Amino acid sequence: MPEQEAQYSVRSLILTAVVSIIGTVLVLEATGRIDHSDNKDHVPVGSFEAIHVNPDKAFRMSHKASELHAACENGYLAIAADVDPSFRGILVDYKNRGVRCYRQSPTAPSVPQSPAATEPADDE
Repeated sequence: MPEQEAQYSVRSLILTAVVSIIGTVLVLEATGRIDHSDNKDHVPVGSFEAIHVNPDKAFRMSHKASELHAACENGYLAIAADVDPSFRGILVDYKNRGVRCYRQSPTAPSVPQSPAATEPADDE
């Protein structure tokens, strides 16, 4: 009599994979191996990538806006969430140096002038 090979259905294989993943997460949670931080100071706001803008070459970018906005905080660029503006972080480079959002030109006047003061008045 020929030996019968054990055949498993695709459904049973998928179910086994899902149960093993759930079981692994539950065991890691029960043993305290998964760290849940309530401290917002140590949580990164997001990961960002710079796109080099070259006038000769077009770049691709999504038409949908992100749920983040940028603001200038003490001279550095800060990224904040639209849903929770108190959740913000300073944008840093790969060496953890802050990205400035305003840099005064060495030839610029020390006090910024208002646009009305730079435009000549119309004498009619």
